[in-house]
Amino acid sequence: MADSTAFTERRVAAWVGKALRIEGRIVSSEDLTIDGSVEGSIELGNHSLVIGQGAAVKADLTAKTITISGAVTGAVRATEKVDLRETGSVEGDISTPKFLMAEGAAVRGKIEAGTRSR
Repeated sequence: MADSTAFTERRVAAWVGKALRIEGRIVSSEDLTIDGSVEGSIELGNHSLVIGQGAAVKADLTAKTITISGAVTGAVRATEKVDLRETGSVEGDISTPKFLMAEGAAVRGKIEAGTRSR
């Protein structure tokens, strides 16, 4: 008799491991953590994206919140917050209402943060 819980997903988020390399467009309707290599685009809509330390991402990123501890080359757009950790780097423009940057992090590009008053 098969265990009925064997078919139940227990993950809280999707994950791209260190040994995985993805080329193309990633669209997810759940939170995503990337520890591997991605080239293309990543679109998460109203979900969170974590770029882990050691990850190499050459992609345009769109998500609710984006936490970067690895290397990102491409445009970074968050509807809520971008958190650039001390081991993180971005080569590209960042657009977000709230931007946090740790000492040691690096950005080569334009940063648009905050809300515009009319």
